[in-house]
Amino acid sequence: MKSFQKILGFCFLALLLSSGIQAQTIISADDPNIAYVGRVSFANPQSPCFTYPGVQIRAQFTGKSIAMKMKPKSGWFEIEIDNQTPFKVSVLENDSIVTLAKNLNDGTHTVCITLVNEGYERRPEFRGFILDDEANLAGKPELPQRRIEFIGNSITCGYGMEGKNEKEHYKESTSNFYFSYAAITARTLNAQAWVVARSGIGIYRNYNGPRTGNKDCMPAMYDQTLFTDNTVKWDYSQFTPDVVVINLGTNDCSTPNYDTQLLTNAYLKFVQRVRSNYPNAKIVLLTGVMLHKKPAKDVKKAMNTVRSILRSNGDKNIFRFDCSEQKGDLGYGSDSHPSMRQHAKMASELIPFLKKITDWQ
Repeated sequence: MKSFQKILGFCFLALLLSSGIQAQTIISADDPNIAYVGRVSFANPQSPCFTYPGVQIRAQFTGKSIAMKMKPKSGWFEIEIDNQTPFKVSVLENDSIVTLAKNLNDGTHTVCITLVNEGYERRPEFRGFILDDEANLAGKPELPQRRIEFIGNSITCGYGMEGKNEKEHYKESTSNFYFSYAAITARTLNAQAWVVARSGIGIYRNYNGPRTGNKDCMPAMYDQTLFTDNTVKWDYSQFTPDVVVINLGTNDCSTPNYDTQLLTNAYLKFVQRVRSNYPNAKIVLLTGVMLHKKPAKDVKKAMNTVRSILRSNGDKNIFRFDCSEQKGDLGYGSDSHPSMRQHAKMASELIPFLKKITDWQ
């Protein structure tokens, strides 16, 4: 009997070799050596789900190749192998396994996968890695100690930055959080970036909403691990940022018929709520770059009022910062959103300010 089993084994091995199929190492998504950055639902540990742009999956591995397994239709991702130039991959209708690297040198390698489009409709799910035979993960990667939470709208999401110009309408494929002001700022400061952002969302009124406001604005969505899914509540003890950057108000005032008092009241209540979650964080109220003239002045006034009220009540860690308004000299992304160059300018302005208030070098 044992001899027969040996013969079967040799035959199976010969079949694999003759067919070109190579043995592989399968790494489950719940492997303790995988590091996740951002809000992720582990309701199914072997297929964790996430919807916010900027969520990252990081690992160290041996072997000469690596592929990732994803739920089909999961969207677009920026990939970094060994901290080299990133490249973008898509996981669309018929995709489930995407090769990220092959023919690597011997040794230990790193991989960082970043969701770069908004996933609240696609609901991406990560299902693990495929490595070479006898390769494996090489310990859990160490994450940056500094932490920044970015709360925002389409600007923070990197909406349409790869679009040709302002006349091109939005397509998922033209968004890229990796090159947003938020991602650039975090990388430059060697900080983790945790993002809670969605296009069209406001602090009291979503884009072109009624004067009285919308119920599904940021304050209503902020406690959700997954956007538009109120069944999974976020546990704030999982992440405590050093800095919170809030970039909201653009959608509230992008079209006429907004109420500045409702805007101010909603902003104040939301910032107080963020403060209750993070008693020691530095909170920065940041203006977008898409508003001009009266709408821009109204949003700035609301933020200044909130800062003044909270500072007068003893909170000295509330700050204000204005990025330069976009003028078109750096081009536009889809639907007049900031271009990649505009995002780079925003980051170049914000970074020195954050260094100043944190003493980060």
